[in-house]
Amino acid sequence: MRNTIRTIFESLLRLLLPAHGCHRAADAPPTPERPDTPTLTIPRVPADQRLLRGEDSHLIRPYVLTPQERQERRLQRGRRRALWLSSYGLDAGPRWIHGVEVTG
Repeated sequence: MRNTIRTIFESLLRLLLPAHGCHRAADAPPTPERPDTPTLTIPRVPADQRLLRGEDSHLIRPYVLTPQERQERRLQRGRRRALWLSSYGLDAGPRWIHGVEVTG
């Protein structure tokens, strides 16, 4: 039983994994050389422009919120939770909706 499992496993691995080494047909044509291919040139950057300053980039730590944004998200989360709970018949909503006090 042990040898049967091993032979099945080895045959599956031979099908799934690539062969070792480089295999090419004997009559395959050689790859042509292209001398007119342009070379990559990288422009030089002055030393004072190499560093990225925080003032130059608008995407530095976009996850940091101001206290006002944090408060707005907390209120929005509360309104969404109240709406979700009301769809199940639970009254846990805000007491003020659009500036009008809601009585329970």
